[in-house]
Parts: sequence; structure tokens; C-alpha cells
Amino acid sequence: MNPPPVSHAPSWQRLQVLARQAPSLRALFAADPHRFDACTVEAAGVLLDGSKQRIDAHIRDALIELARARDVEARRDALLAGAIVNNTEQRAALHTALRLPAGSRLMTGTQDAAADALTVRHRVAAFAEQVREGRWRGHNGQPIRHVINLGIGGSDLGPAMVQQALSPWSAPQVRFHFVSNVDGRHLADTLRTIDADGGAACTLVIVASKTFTTQETMANARSARDWLLRSGVPRDQLGRHVVAVSTNVSAARAFGVDEANVFPFWDWVGGRYSVWSAIGLPVVIAIGAQAFEAFLGGAHAMDRHFADAPIERNLPIMMALSGIWNTNFLGCGALSIAPYHQRLARLPAYLQQLEMESTGKRVSRDGQLLDHDTCPVLFGEPGTNGQHAYFQLLHQGTRVVPVDFIAAIDDDSGLPGHNDALLANCFAQSQALAFGKTLDEAQAETDASRAWLAPHRSFPGDRPSSTLLLDALTPATLGALLALYEHKVFVQSVIWDVNAFDQWGVELGKVLAGGILPLLAPDAPPAPSMLDASTAGLVARVRARRSRCR
Repeated sequence: MNPPPVSHAPSWQRLQVLARQAPSLRALFAADPHRFDACTVEAAGVLLDGSKQRIDAHIRDALIELARARDVEARRDALLAGAIVNNTEQRAALHTALRLPAGSRLMTGTQDAAADALTVRHRVAAFAEQVREGRWRGHNGQPIRHVINLGIGGSDLGPAMVQQALSPWSAPQVRFHFVSNVDGRHLADTLRTIDADGGAACTLVIVASKTFTTQETMANARSARDWLLRSGVPRDQLGRHVVAVSTNVSAARAFGVDEANVFPFWDWVGGRYSVWSAIGLPVVIAIGAQAFEAFLGGAHAMDRHFADAPIERNLPIMMALSGIWNTNFLGCGALSIAPYHQRLARLPAYLQQLEMESTGKRVSRDGQLLDHDTCPVLFGEPGTNGQHAYFQLLHQGTRVVPVDFIAAIDDDSGLPGHNDALLANCFAQSQALAFGKTLDEAQAETDASRAWLAPHRSFPGDRPSSTLLLDALTPATLGALLALYEHKVFVQSVIWDVNAFDQWGVELGKVLAGGILPLLAPDAPPAPSMLDASTAGLVARVRARRSRCR
């Protein structure tokens, strides 16, 4: 039975009172010179500095009490044990099984999810090594030089982000292209690039679609297949150039994929949690099986920490509680992700899907309208680029936007001085957001003849942030970082009482698009009267333009 609304919990009501008198960050640091040590948690190679959150001991205790009142620990144990936590689709959510070490068991019904995942992992690794070593060749004997991954959502964002993040481990002889958008320009521009560098004869296409029916992915797959055929690949040799990640073996085979090269995953793997599965095939080709195992190992280390650490020292839980405090009690409706590492440039987009598709919900697990806010709006860019774009709003805008800063200590760029400048900017930004500059301080440093500038040069401060610091960005620490965010999202979903593993909000637009698409054909009948005036007008405009251009 679901718990009563979270807003009825005494700890929630206590937090509402505490929020009205929340201390400033200046006061918190003045009261405790050792605040950094008290507010730092470390696990699996990831250090979380939460000292710049507006949370004192009373608030912290109330947040922990809230987590216990919402049975976070019991719900965590159920998730990790393979219970049905996706109640609207009656499924487990066993992405953690994908990174269990060899010899583990995790039963879901009569299926050993850990054993099945390991079997597919071995198949993926064996195929990937053939490509990396040049033993997998196209129809005319050329080794693979280009890999095109066709997917969308988690089938694109995860592998694209990880491959870029771990590019120092990437096979130099293979170039990777991630195509997701149904906009033909995305695929066409990619194919032009490949045509200028070896063409179809040295290209491998990965079609990543669980059902092999995803509209955008299959449109791109058909166009990519047509390109292969036009470029001289014999139809009976398509299997040398196209493989699939899917559960629909018959559809993949009919498309031209050899059955032996259809790599499955399962309905207990959600798209945004799937980079650990066969969806990670392009990553394994890029970085190799050994580095991919380290990536899984880092995630598993974070899983174990999440499972075993007490709440007050549990990195995902404490990070989740900071987000609950900012969203529901300090009224912050957004969260900025600021990776101070260029290879993490795709991390904000990855986390947008992970968080907003998981907890961007307005009804509870049992279908009741919620009386509290859920997921904030996520956005971000790598530092220091973001500083010259939207950080003005973060520092002096009317809305308070918390920030997650992410940085790595070690530098592998080979360019002296750059990483120190990057880290200095990262730490300075969180300092400026936290402490700001008072009007008196601004006036004191402003020439008397220009005193009118002081309000423009003052900063309110008290803008919360967390800093996630890695010694280095490696396969293991990246795996741990992503698992941290997965578990943070789950904890918040438990407290907000939403299902983190469905995404019904994605469906309506896709269904409506299926009805509009035939109306755009040159010989389509007039738009039906049941269309709203705006949609009918837009369709008419497209058809009129095309009629004039014929």
C-alpha cells in the first residue's frame, strides 16, 4: 500500500517551517570553520562537497527523517533485489544487474538477470574486439573505419556521451557517428562525411531499437540501408555492414541483419538506464572490453555503496535530499549541470533525460494528482563556456538556480596550465554563488564618482551548489558518477511518490505525429475537420508551399 502524501509527513511540515528561517551560507561557514569536512561524502572515487548547500544540522536531520518516513531504504532494497518497482508496466528495473560481476545471481521470476546479462556482455565483447582489431571486415574485405549508431533517447544519449567522455581509450582507427534525429540532415551530413573518407565499404551501422519499430530510428535505418545498397554493398552482404541491438530478432533478420549479430536486452532495462547493456556496443567497440568492464565496475562500486552505507553517509541519498530541499522548500525550479571537463560535454543532455523523463511526473504511483513539485528543469554546458553564457542569470538573476559542478583533478590534455585555470574557475564560481558580494562591499571597491554602479556590481549570494570532484575521469569513475545520478533520481522518486521507470508523457506526441504524417504527402486528402485550427493551418501551409514548388 502506498504511503500517505508526503506533504502530510511531520518531517515535511517541519522542513517547511525550517525553510522560512534557513540560514545563509555566510552564516553557516562562519559558525563552522570545519564545515567542508562535515559535509563531504566520498564513495567509489567520487567526492561530494555539499557544504555550499543551505542545510544546517536541523535541516539535515529533518531531511534524513523524511527519507526514513518514506521508506527509502526498504524501497532501495526492493529495487536492488529485482522487485516490481515499475508499477504501471509491472516490471522490475534491473539496470544494476547489468553491472554485477561474473558469478553473481539475481532472479526476476525464473530468469537469472545477472547470468543473462553476462552472456550478452560476452557476445558484445567478442564482436567488438573483432571490429577493433580489424578482423570484422566489410563485403569487399576492408576493415571497419566508421561506426554509425542509429538510436534515439537512451539508445543515443548514453553511448554518445560515454564514448566522448572516454575518448582517450578509444580505438584510433575507428571513427564514431551517433545519429538520432529523424531530421534527414543529421544522417545526410554524416553520410557525406563518410563518403569522403572510405565510404560504405568500411562502415558498420548499429541499429539500436528494442522493438525494431522506433519511428525515428527505423526511418534512419532504412535510409542508411539504402545508402549502403547504392554504394555497392550487395543485398546478401548487408549483414557485414549492419548489426542490431534489439529483442525483435525476426524484424532485424528481415531487415538484413544476421541473427548471430542481433544483441538483445530486456524489458527490465529502461532506455535511459541502458548504456550498461548491449546498447553500449559502440562504447565497447570504442574503448575495448577491458575498459568497459572497468566502467561497469565503477557503477557496481557505487551500487554497493548505495546499498550498504547509512543514510547520513550515503552519497546518492544525501545528494537526493539536497535536491528535495532546494526544489520543495527553497522553491528552486531548475538545476544547472556544469561539468568542468570538455569530454563531459554531453553529460547535461544525458542527465536531462535521466532526471526529467524519470521524475517529470504530476501524478503519484497510484494515479493521484500531486500537491508538491517534482523534477526541476535541468540544463547545462561545460565550464568555462557556461560562464560566458547563462551564468549571469545564476549569479544575479531573480530566480535561484542550484548548480552541480563536476570536475577532475588530473589533467591528460598535455597542455600545461589549462587544467589549473579550469579548476580555479570551477571553484571560484561556486564560491561566488555561495557568498556573493554585498552592496557595502561593492560600494567600498567602487570609485565615489561611479557609486551608482555599486548595485550592478553586487551579488546576492546564497545560491546553493554541490561540487563532485574526481581524481581523474576514467572508465571506473565515470561509471560511478552515472550510477550516482541514477540512484539519486530513484531516491527522489520515492520521496515524491512517482514512478521513475515509465515515460507515458513521451507517447501522446508520437501517436499524434502518426496521424499528421500522411496529411503531408503530395496527394493527401484535405486535412480532416477534427484537427485543431492551428495544426490544420500549419499542414495547409506546408502543402501550399510544396504545391507551388512542384
